[in-house]
Amino acid sequence: MVSAAKLRRAQDAIVQMRPYAQKLQEMLSNIVGNAEGDINLALAKERPVEKVLVIVITSDRGLCGGYNSSLIKLAKLDIREKFAAQLEKGNVTILPIGKRGYEHFVKNKYKVVDKYWDIFTDLTFEKVAAAAKYAMDAFAKGEVDAVDLIYSEFKNAATQKFIAEQFLPVKKSEPQKGNTKADFIFEPGKEVLLQELMPKILNTQLYKAVLDANASEHGARMTAMDKATDNANELLKTLRISYNRARQAAITTELTEIVSGAAALQG
Repeated sequence: MVSAAKLRRAQDAIVQMRPYAQKLQEMLSNIVGNAEGDINLALAKERPVEKVLVIVITSDRGLCGGYNSSLIKLAKLDIREKFAAQLEKGNVTILPIGKRGYEHFVKNKYKVVDKYWDIFTDLTFEKVAAAAKYAMDAFAKGEVDAVDLIYSEFKNAATQKFIAEQFLPVKKSEPQKGNTKADFIFEPGKEVLLQELMPKILNTQLYKAVLDANASEHGARMTAMDKATDNANELLKTLRISYNRARQAAITTELTEIVSGAAALQG
């Protein structure tokens, strides 16, 4: 009931945010793709991957079916498939957002950044931007060579899509056949503008993922608890039938004993 009440507001937030964030991401990819190495883009620089940071967004609470376990499973699969060598060397660090993911990775002895797991207790853009800044600073300083993002994309109350995507370095747009390069006019200079623009767009991308996860959590919990209620009612119905049968059998036995006793006395 609580998640059903919160779902509408969470759904409105992500539905309003998504077109803005997608357009920003598309614009950033186009700009980076057309830069052609003429400027220094620290957050788009690809280099050999030695150290990895994985941002995993789960929920703070349970009772939402397989939501958290699916996200954790996807995170581990992503690490095994893309960063197996780095994992063996102990060069994979987890940045969990959400108490469930934080507790799981700490329990399983992963290297964990423990500063941002409680974002959902007071969800604001500033708190999410602080987590994004940590990832961007670590990448720019060379402390990590790649950042992946694991989260659930909200479709509707009954459906969530679990996604693993590259957060850093910034992905370049792939040129399509027949399409000319996007021509941008930069004011002020291209390098100055991008240094200011890229962090803001990446903050927005992470905030969109957190809003997606927030809506997905409430949808998953509402659906899971609705099914649990149906299962409980079905179980109650079955138990009531069993109880009535046992009660009827006991009454029949008592009546038989009384009738038999009366017949014996008369005989």
